[in-house]
Amino acid sequence: MADIGGGSRGAVGIGVGPYAELTFDSEGDVDRATQGTVSRMEATDLLVFAHGWNSDRSTATRLYDRFFAPFPGLVGSGVRLGYVGVVWPAMRFSDEPIPDFDAPGLLAAPGFGTALDPVTRRALAEFWPERRAELDRVAELLEERPDSASAFMEFGALVRELAGVDAVPAAVAPSVPAIFTDDVLEVCRALSAALLRAGAPAPADPAGPGLTLGGGLRGLWGGAKELLRQAAYYKMKKRAGVVGERGLGPVLTELAAARPALRFHLIGHSFGARVVSFSLRAVPDRARYVKSVTLLQGAFSHYAFADRLPHDKSSGGALRGLQRRVDGPVVACHSPHDSALKVFYPLASRMAGDSAGLLGFDERWGAIGHDGVRAIPGAPRLSLETALREGVPAAGCVSVDAGSVVRRGGAPSGAHSDICHEELARVVVTAGRMGR
Repeated sequence: MADIGGGSRGAVGIGVGPYAELTFDSEGDVDRATQGTVSRMEATDLLVFAHGWNSDRSTATRLYDRFFAPFPGLVGSGVRLGYVGVVWPAMRFSDEPIPDFDAPGLLAAPGFGTALDPVTRRALAEFWPERRAELDRVAELLEERPDSASAFMEFGALVRELAGVDAVPAAVAPSVPAIFTDDVLEVCRALSAALLRAGAPAPADPAGPGLTLGGGLRGLWGGAKELLRQAAYYKMKKRAGVVGERGLGPVLTELAAARPALRFHLIGHSFGARVVSFSLRAVPDRARYVKSVTLLQGAFSHYAFADRLPHDKSSGGALRGLQRRVDGPVVACHSPHDSALKVFYPLASRMAGDSAGLLGFDERWGAIGHDGVRAIPGAPRLSLETALREGVPAAGCVSVDAGSVVRRGGAPSGAHSDICHEELARVVVTAGRMGR
C-alpha cells in the first residue's frame, strides 16, 4: 500500500483539513495505517467520499480537493468536519474527459482513433496485470482495424477472457450481460451506434458502422474499443461492491464503535456510489452512525433499494431496504446529460435473451444516476433548486434532478463526471443537517 501522508490541512494536495485517505485493495482489505489516521481525526462529522471508475490515484485526489473546497463555508459553527477520501483500485480511460480537469473532445484527438493511447494502455496493464499477452493483442487489433469477421471473433474472445466470462447461453449464465455473449459483430454495431448517440465523431472509414457483412467492417472498431471499455467497467462494478461490503462498511463500523459520537456522511460518485451503498450491508440494523448518503451519478440500478421489482414481484433490489440503516436520507442526484448512464449503462446491463434487443428501451436496466430512485413508494422527486430551497426529507430515499449543473462533458460519457459544483456540496450539507 502506498503512503498517503498525514491527516492535516494540505495533505496530498488537499486544501481542506483535517484530511486523510482510506485505501483499499481489490479484495476490500484496508491499509490499516490509513484507517488509524482517520480514527485520530478531531471532528464531529466525517465526509467520506468514494471516487468512481474513471480515476487513478492523482485524479481521485484532485476530485476530492475540488469537491470538498466549499464545505468550510457551508456548515454551521457547531460542526467540525473531517474529510476522508476513499481510494480503491479503479482505472482511468484517458479518452473520457473530466470537466475542469481535461479538455473536451479527446475522442477526436489525432493520432489515436480506435487505438489505445499510451496512458490508457498502461492503465489497462495495471488493471489486468496477469493478462499482458491478451492486452497486447487487443491493442494490436484496435490499431490495425482489420476488415475481417474473424478478427472481430478473436477480439470478442479476448475481451471475454479479460472480463472473466464465458460465451455461454443466457440459460446457463443469466447474469452475464449480452454484450459479452451475443454475436460480437452485432454487439460492435450496437456500440458504434451508441457512441454516435453519445456525441462521438463518426468513424473515419467512409463505410460507417451500419454496414452489412459484405460491405466492410473497419467502421465497427470504435464499437470494439467500447466493448473493451465495458469489460473494464464490468470488472470494476463487481469490485466496487466488494470494496464497499467487505472493506468500507466494516471499517466504518469499527470507527463508529471507537468513536460513538462521530457522525458519518457518505458520498459516492459513479461506481463510488456503489461502494458507499454496499457498505450499508455492514451497518448493524439498529446503528445510527450513518447520518446521510449522497449518490452522485450513481452507476447501479435505479431499483437497487426497492423491496419489490416492478418486473419481478418475487424479488427485490440488491440493496433492498438498506436505506433504513441510514439515520437520515439517501439522496440520489441524477442528470439527463449523463451519456454513460443514459446510453451505455442500460446497454451493458441488459441480460442475454431480452426481446427488446441491445438498443431497445427497457426501464428495468436504468441507472440511479440517470433517472433517480425507482420503485420506492412515496420517495419524492425534486429539482436541485427545490432541494436547496426547501430541503430534503429527514429519512428515506429522495431523487434530485441535478441536470441544471451536471451538464458538461464530451463523448462517450457526457456529463457523468461533471460533479464539482458548490450546489452539490450544499445537497450533502442539507442531507446531513449540517448547515448554518
